[in-house]
Amino acid sequence: MRKVLWWLLGGSRGGRNRLRIIRALDREPMNANQLAETLDLDYKTVRHHLELLSEHDVVTTMGDGYGTMYFLSDRMEQHLDVLDEVADAAGLGDVDA
Repeated sequence: MRKVLWWLLGGSRGGRNRLRIIRALDREPMNANQLAETLDLDYKTVRHHLELLSEHDVVTTMGDGYGTMYFLSDRMEQHLDVLDEVADAAGLGDVDA
């Protein structure tokens, strides 16, 4: 999980927004529209990040279509300490949702 988080957060321009999405979902499950509103991001941007996070088992979904709800995966929940370490090391530690 450490390698995945380094690639998703520290190795790309979108890392800051992906971290914000992960932290928001750690507080409560949301759909893409709710995330876009909460984080003041474009809906398509949020969908792009959610697809990457889902592909790498950071988030999981329930439902389908517009109402698809996103949750942190069990694997991600077990590695929240690693998330904080990677975020700090990548200079993203102060980012909040």
